[in-house]
Amino acid sequence: MSDDVVLEMRGIRKVFPGVVANDNVSFDVRRGEVHALLGENGAGKSTLMNILYGLYKPDGGEILLNDEPVVFTSARDAIQAGIGMVHQHFMLIPVMTVAENIVLGTEPREGIFLDEHAAEERVRELSQRFGLAVDPTALGQDITVGQEQRVEILKALYRGADVLILDEPTAVLTPQEAGELFEIIRSLRADGRSIIFISHKLNEVLEIADRITVLRRGKTIETVPVQGATEASLARAMVGREVLLRVEKKPSAPGDVLLAVADLHVSDNRGVAKVRGVSFDVRAGEIVGIAGVDGNGQTELIDAITGLLRVDSGSVQVAGRELRHASAREMLDAGGGHIPEDRQRRGLVLEFSIAENIALHDYSKEPDAKWGWLFPKRLVSRAARLIREFDVRGGGPLTRAGGLSGGNQQKVVAAREISRDPKVLIAAQPTRGLDVGAIEYLHRRLVEERDKGRAVLLVSLELEEIFSLSDRILVIYEGEIVGEHGADVSEEQIGLEMLGGREPAAA
Repeated sequence: MSDDVVLEMRGIRKVFPGVVANDNVSFDVRRGEVHALLGENGAGKSTLMNILYGLYKPDGGEILLNDEPVVFTSARDAIQAGIGMVHQHFMLIPVMTVAENIVLGTEPREGIFLDEHAAEERVRELSQRFGLAVDPTALGQDITVGQEQRVEILKALYRGADVLILDEPTAVLTPQEAGELFEIIRSLRADGRSIIFISHKLNEVLEIADRITVLRRGKTIETVPVQGATEASLARAMVGREVLLRVEKKPSAPGDVLLAVADLHVSDNRGVAKVRGVSFDVRAGEIVGIAGVDGNGQTELIDAITGLLRVDSGSVQVAGRELRHASAREMLDAGGGHIPEDRQRRGLVLEFSIAENIALHDYSKEPDAKWGWLFPKRLVSRAARLIREFDVRGGGPLTRAGGLSGGNQQKVVAAREISRDPKVLIAAQPTRGLDVGAIEYLHRRLVEERDKGRAVLLVSLELEEIFSLSDRILVIYEGEIVGEHGADVSEEQIGLEMLGGREPAAA
């Protein structure tokens, strides 16, 4: 790795109404290095990168590219200067091919028409050079999430990016896809590209980064080489205190069955069977975790239980009430709570305020309403209390939910669902996009809910989270429960079952 600094941000300051997002932040990137940017939700990481990409104008400071001062007034300026950004939420046009998405705006032409053959050949050349396996002729709507990300990276490389910003690049990837992404990043680094890697996952940062810069509440705390850094030291720098990376909990004391699923069969919206004869129960005072590789029926199982997807056959009961054909509202009214895996599509109305989002389920009930009258001040007061309790940063009760960072949006959803005091709490990817401090807090709250006698069903792609929280672990593979274990099972056994394997029967 060369010590040549290709990009430097000096004394960057950015203020939004009531919030100092970046406070004299300095940051540099060397040629051919992976520089990780760490920080809690709301620490200023995304704001800093949006300034670098020309989406925000800084209130102070300067940017130097190859020792020359630059001013970016738009993303086009940044792209032309060799800076590319892959956002956390991808932006492909579904009805266009992979090649068409990649060359959009800079198309090779044959006369006045798009030269499709030239576009596809250029995409193939780039994908082979960097190990980004994609089919240039596939439609955007027909590729996997991992392939979508590769297309977004290829879009940046096609436009000549020498500095590539990856914003939470593994947030929606399976562990296998994350491993493939790391190989791609290493290939880019070997080619002399510089990577800015934004992540909350400390183990990933330690695996892929050369240097690490930590932001806290808008300020630069430290920049350190990866050698000698540990998860504990990075967490302490991010949060400003010691962080428990594994939750402490006493043994569970299971009570009555509060969630009972029996012989459940569910198909997706295309009629393809996704859940095949699943049966399990969750008792009061326990956390049951469901482990599995993404795409093995977890989403459809949770959607069926929560009334978001029609059940083909079987039974779902919450606190003894049959809910097989219930709507989402009926499920919630029966004592269910749901932290969905997609906070933007299923958890929030992004144009609503935080206060309105927190009141979504119960706005017609006391104390929010009485005799048909809604009391907005009560909504605001409750939201303010939960914002403090769950440490939601980036705004107040009247802030639009869409204006929050992804992690803070997740905190709003968790605050609403937990504060409703459900009998059964279904948590699907509850810490996706959260920083270590927020993960520690939410893990502790889930254990507290268990200890209050709630039944908690946890679905997570993070095996560490499953092992840390679960009293029992179920493994799902191709829509079936293929294993049930106590918390003392080995990760190797769970991993084997997640891939469809079984331990050989004893002789």
